[in-house]
Amino acid sequence: MDTTHRPAARVICLDAADRLLLLRWRDPFDGAMLWEPPGGGIEPGETPLAAARRELVEETGLDAACVLERAVLVDRDVRWNGKRYIGTEHFFVARFADEQPSPVRTGLLPDEQAALDTYAWIGWSDLGSLPDPFEPPQMLTVLGALVPDGPWCDRVGA
Repeated sequence: MDTTHRPAARVICLDAADRLLLLRWRDPFDGAMLWEPPGGGIEPGETPLAAARRELVEETGLDAACVLERAVLVDRDVRWNGKRYIGTEHFFVARFADEQPSPVRTGLLPDEQAALDTYAWIGWSDLGSLPDPFEPPQMLTVLGALVPDGPWCDRVGA
């Protein structure tokens, strides 16, 4: 399996009830399902924050201005479309005043349209009950670093 490193940025979206927006993708290579926050590759000359905001709009249509400037670095090791992606990614947080704002697919490329199965707002305490793997597996630790006063803080490291 080919191994590659692609600089990337992701956005953990939180609604008014502290639910997380996750996208459920179907791997075109083997059909495996994976939940993860919106995000993707950083283009040449683009900052991680600009990439996070652009990817949020492309993948969800949600307001890029909601992405806060603070980021944490997360080591990733993910298999996708017959490749292994290894590297450190920038994770940002976006806070939305509404409960479960509705994402749209209009900014997705054709291959992304085909691979995106669904969107879901998931309670942070329900992450462990998802029927498929989610990335990053240390999501509560990432949340704790980005939003240290959040309700998940007593669960970080548990």
